Amino acid sequence: MSPSGEATPSDEPDAVWPDESAEAQFLGEARERGEPVSAPPTPAAQPEATETEPAGPAPELDELVGRLPPAVRETLDELFRARFVRVTRLPRKTLAAGKG
Repeated sequence: MSPSGEATPSDEPDAVWPDESAEAQFLGEARERGEPVSAPPTPAAQPEATETEPAGPAPELDELVGRLPPAVRETLDELFRARFVRVTRLPRKTLAAGKG
C-alpha cells in the first residue's frame, strides 16, 4: 500500500490488463458520452524508419553544448547536475524502442 493507504499497481500482482475487447467496449462507451477518443497508432500505420548513417564525424561536444541556450544549461545543472561528457551517435531503432 502507498503511504496514503491507496492501492498501487505493485500491490496487486494478480491484476489483469484489459484485453482488446474490453478496450473496444471502453472506447465505445466513451464515444457515446461524447468524450474525445483517439486510438493509438498501430505498428502497421507507422512508417518504417530507415537507418541512414549521418555523413561525417559527430560534432564536437563543445559545439553541441554551445547550441543550448544559457538558461537551459543552467536549469539542467540546477535540476540534474547534468554534465555533458561525450557525443555518441545512436541508431534510430534504439530511440524508437522507447516509444509506445
